[in-house]
Amino acid sequence: MTDYDVYCGLDVGKSDHHAVALDQTGKRLHDGPLPNDERRLRALFDNLARYGRVLAVVDQPATIGALPVTVARACGVQVGYLPGLAMRRIADLHPGTAKTDARDAYIIADAARALPHTLRRVDVGDDALAELEVLIGYDDDLAQESTRLINRIRGLLTHIHPALERAIGPKLDNKAALELLSRHGGPTGLRKAGRRRLTATAVKHAPRAGARLVEAIMAALDEQTVTVPGTIAAETVLPRLADTLADVLRQRDILAAQVEEILDAHPLAAVLTSMPGIGVRTAARILLEVGDGSFFATPGHLAAYAGIAPVTRRSGSSIRGEHPARGGNKQLKRAFFLSAFAALKDPASRAYYDRKRAEGKKHNAALICLARRRCDVIFAMLRDGRPYQPRPLQAS
Repeated sequence: MTDYDVYCGLDVGKSDHHAVALDQTGKRLHDGPLPNDERRLRALFDNLARYGRVLAVVDQPATIGALPVTVARACGVQVGYLPGLAMRRIADLHPGTAKTDARDAYIIADAARALPHTLRRVDVGDDALAELEVLIGYDDDLAQESTRLINRIRGLLTHIHPALERAIGPKLDNKAALELLSRHGGPTGLRKAGRRRLTATAVKHAPRAGARLVEAIMAALDEQTVTVPGTIAAETVLPRLADTLADVLRQRDILAAQVEEILDAHPLAAVLTSMPGIGVRTAARILLEVGDGSFFATPGHLAAYAGIAPVTRRSGSSIRGEHPARGGNKQLKRAFFLSAFAALKDPASRAYYDRKRAEGKKHNAALICLARRRCDVIFAMLRDGRPYQPRPLQAS
């Protein structure tokens, strides 16, 4: 993001932004508040275009920053994004500790002018990615809600009947388990329903695993004869929690179908999902965070951005070694980590993971190593636009 005549930094806000524009020498061409209004945004960009090529840089490319980004593109202005962590570090290089919109906008503009390598590109005109961002953001909210509900159900079961929690708790993403809790509540209701009725319900929703689930539940019910205080209230709460969780999981399934439909139209979606361990949601997250990967010069740059590249720490002879990175893009790091975990069913990935465990690395460390290795492959796949091609481990 070089060779521009004007660098316009926008500290975006809900109703008003603050814009600072600098030329190549650092001279201020504009400095003032800017309403979050299309007409005023167009007027600013048109005025700055008199000085030459304009680069607009925002600190938030989505939500409250979506309109400035869209208007800038419509005016033919290139758009960049300065991540929050980079901005905080760059702010330490500027005198003063005040936290104002004007200072932040100046820091953004000056970083674009003097430190272009700190910027990230905002994918131009990719409507599919904009749609994905909204859907994936909502899916993230639903995922958090499902985790909260699962933990709440397991907590209640542990309180009133630990053996039942061990039998049914790990299977709460199963429709049969949720249906049993919805219809019969806790241990009292399940025991009253009886084996035959429970089996009929469970097999209807899980033909192969339903009978085994009921056997585990009946065995768990036999392990406890006393009734713990609070059981009656839990029996009324558990069905409601199960119904809510089932609805959240249904919404996630619907969203997954919508995401898959959008991904089918994206040229790189099939490339990413061809790799073992990368499903629809993970592919969408990678595309949202890195696009086609062209901003990153090497796989190492991508790994560093994701926070999966080891960081060397050395100070004389007292501190030596490499340690996991604490920074990076947390959402991208999570996507790489989870995809590496899912890829353990792939023979080549499993062999590499086992080799790292044999070297003495713990589970998470071995997964990070696998994620780093897969990052190189993902980088090449995005660069060449070619699907995953497995190869023997010894050839890597």
